[in-house]
Amino acid sequence: MNNIGVDDESRSNFVVVANRLPVDLEHLPDGTTAWKRSPGGLVTALEPILRSKSGAWVGWPGVSDERVEPFTDNGLTLCPIELSATDIVEYYEGFSNDTLWPLYHDVSVPPTFERSWWHTYCAVNRRFAEEAARCAAPEATVWVQDYQLQLVPKMLRELRPDLTIGFFLHIPFPPVELFMQLPWRREIVEGMLGADLIGFHLPGGADNFLFLARRLLELETTNTSVGVRGALGQVRFNERTVQVGAFPISVDSLALEAMAKGSAIAARAKEIRRELGNPEKILLGVDRLDYTKGIDLRLTAVKELLDEGRLDAARTVMVQLATPSRERVQHYIDLRSVIEEQVGHINGDHGQIGHPIVHYLYQPVARDELVALFVAADVMLVTPMRDGMNLVAKEYVACRGDLGGALVLSEFTGAAMELRQAYLVNPHDLDGVKNVIMTALEQDSASGRRRMTALHHQVLTHDVHKWAESFLAALTSGNDPQSDTSDNEPDLVHNT
Repeated sequence: MNNIGVDDESRSNFVVVANRLPVDLEHLPDGTTAWKRSPGGLVTALEPILRSKSGAWVGWPGVSDERVEPFTDNGLTLCPIELSATDIVEYYEGFSNDTLWPLYHDVSVPPTFERSWWHTYCAVNRRFAEEAARCAAPEATVWVQDYQLQLVPKMLRELRPDLTIGFFLHIPFPPVELFMQLPWRREIVEGMLGADLIGFHLPGGADNFLFLARRLLELETTNTSVGVRGALGQVRFNERTVQVGAFPISVDSLALEAMAKGSAIAARAKEIRRELGNPEKILLGVDRLDYTKGIDLRLTAVKELLDEGRLDAARTVMVQLATPSRERVQHYIDLRSVIEEQVGHINGDHGQIGHPIVHYLYQPVARDELVALFVAADVMLVTPMRDGMNLVAKEYVACRGDLGGALVLSEFTGAAMELRQAYLVNPHDLDGVKNVIMTALEQDSASGRRRMTALHHQVLTHDVHKWAESFLAALTSGNDPQSDTSDNEPDLVHNT
């Protein structure tokens, strides 16, 4: 890795602006520092484009009060943003995750409207915009990512009107009745309208935004809905036309499929079953620990099925992985306690010595281990109360090239619009969740293969690379991204 200055020659034609860099700065026990690669889907999607376009990435390196000069990493220019401990508390944990996150997820818990957090959010967004302006070459393309940086597009346009600016929201955009609670609603909408193209996962989010632009800002809008993928409409703002579209994100499905087919993964999947006592059925949940993910709901469903004798404790095991998240936010502290108490009750009531029913891990899991778990699992439980997309569902499907397994999927995930052959469930209906879990466990092999064939085809056809390419094509063309609407709907194979 080499430190660089940001001058005219080192400026980039394509810049990604995200809360985090694709690498994290780590402090090692010996006092030195090192950079650790982040294996996220966004990095996978954008890295080839960044390399081909001499790209740069603006983001926070993951540690507080650490000033790092721009540097190169394997040919990529990385432009770190310094955040203080106060910034992290107020901008990230506070406004981003205790105000916007619950509000955008249907007020799953009450959002906190704290004025000091808002001021810090504005200041940090300004810092990101200024760094992006410094990194971008004349007439460059800049792609701003997610809810932490919704003010950046407008700020960046004011600094650099020559740029082409895209913005993509990776979480749901709420209906007007919820969004209007936000004291700073006008500033957020105007911030996003600084972009040339605003992308959402689903048409519903784009429609909500268009409605707000009309009602809140009294702007002229047009709707030209073309289904799941493509331009949904336009907004006239400050003598510009801003496009608003739906672009459902996906995963690197071909790479996952290839990894799942490897001999090492197959061997590990068999070993996992042995370690779990060779149960007849394995239920799997993989989530970031968050109150939107429905972990407590699925544990309640499993407990009641065991209590009622519908689920055989001698033949069934559940594995629940919960990745630590926002550990200093009280809602997350409380949720961890609730989940761990539930796991204890289930194992106390139905487990045996050496054979717990629920195997619970509150820790990150290596990628190859996760893929092996996907291959081993008979039923994948994805039951969020609200989720912008949910890539775990798509990862599971991508890993099931053997056409085995079953996916139980909440209707309130973005993925449900595409993965229609999953066992869809209303997570607010506990009896319905229980019944669907049993249906998935008891499916016959022919029906299961038909469902997984359709799901697998959908995920492999619409991967993360296609998502990035379609968004950037729409952004750089300035026109309808898909005048041919033949590919706007998911490929469907109906059950017979």
